[in-house]
Amino acid sequence: MGISGQDLIYACSAIGAGLAMIAGIGPGVGQGYAAGQAAAAVGRNPGARGTITTTMLLGQAVAETTGLYGLVVAIILMFVKPF
Repeated sequence: MGISGQDLIYACSAIGAGLAMIAGIGPGVGQGYAAGQAAAAVGRNPGARGTITTTMLLGQAVAETTGLYGLVVAIILMFVKPF
């Protein structure tokens, strides 16, 4: 049983898509940590809830872009012909 060049390209494309999805781990951990720290900050100073929440959401939006880029790369590798 031989592996053709096209089969090898498909296999490498699938492996690359899986590796690209590893990029979703970092934003998940970072966003969870940010939300925990924001909750602790609001617990210490409830009067600053609005500014803390705004800053936290802005930071989470920036962190999420890494995960979205990884998802886009994985979708391109899986569904666009790699030839």
